[in-house]
Amino acid sequence: MTHSKSLDQLQAIAKRVRRQIVEMITTAKSGHPGGSLSAVEILVTLYFDVMRHDPKNPQWPDRDRFLLSKGHAAPVLYAVMAEAGYVPADQLNSLRKLGSIYQGHPDKRFIPALDASTGSLGQGLSLGLGMAAAARLDKSPTRVYVVLGDGEIQEGQIWEAAMFGAFHKIDNIVAIVDYNRIQLDGFVKDIMELEPLAAKWQSFGWHVIELDGHDIPALQKAFADAAKVKGKPVALIAHTVKGKGVSFMENNPKFHGQAPTAAELEVALKELA
Repeated sequence: MTHSKSLDQLQAIAKRVRRQIVEMITTAKSGHPGGSLSAVEILVTLYFDVMRHDPKNPQWPDRDRFLLSKGHAAPVLYAVMAEAGYVPADQLNSLRKLGSIYQGHPDKRFIPALDASTGSLGQGLSLGLGMAAAARLDKSPTRVYVVLGDGEIQEGQIWEAAMFGAFHKIDNIVAIVDYNRIQLDGFVKDIMELEPLAAKWQSFGWHVIELDGHDIPALQKAFADAAKVKGKPVALIAHTVKGKGVSFMENNPKFHGQAPTAAELEVALKELA
C-alpha cells in the first residue's frame, strides 16, 4: 500500500522531521545534522507517496525496500519511520543513548522493521542490488530504493555494484545520490571531485535523472519516471543543500558531524517553525 498525501501534507511532515532531527541530535550531543537535513524530502516523498509498505505488517514480503546506505544520517530515517508509525516517536530523543533502539547507525537488531543495518559506507548499493535481484527471481513487484552519500560514492565498491546492476539489467532499483557537495572533511570537490557525475553513472549503464532534491513534485515525477525505465537500473542525482532549513548549518562543513548547542537549537527551531 502506498500512503499518498497532498503536497501541503508532505511539506508539513518534512518540517516536523527537520525539527525532530535537530532536537534529537542536540539532546544526544552528537550526530550528523547536515546530511540528515539534506535528505528530508527524499525520504518523506518515498515513505509517504512512493513506496509500497505497511507499518502494520513491516515484514510484508512484497513491500518495497529502503536502504539508507549513508547510515550516519540515521536521524532522518528514525524521524520519518516514527511519522509513518514504525517506531515510537516519544523515544526519538534517546538517540545514541545506551540501550536505545535509536543507535548512531540504523541497526536491525534494535529496529526489526529496517530492511538492513547500514552505515559501513560503500556497501548499501550492493545490498540493495542483491535484494532487487532476489525480488526479480521471486517474480515479486518489490522495488528497492538506496540513498547514497556523495562522499560515500568515492568508494570503489559503489562502482563495482554499479557495474553489476547494469550488467544484470536490474531495473527494479533506484540509487539516489544525496548530492549536497560536503563530506566529513570538507567540500567534495576539494577531497575527490565526482564530476562529471551524471556521465559517470551513464557510462556504467545506468539511466540518470538529475533534479532538485528538495522539490517534492520533482521527486514524485523522478520516481514515477524511474518506475517506467526497463532493462537498466536508475540513478537519481538529487542536488541538495547540506543542513537544509537551518541557516547557519546550510553549506557549512562544520555541521557534517557536530551537534548544535542549546542556543543554536533555539535558533534552528524558530527558523523551522
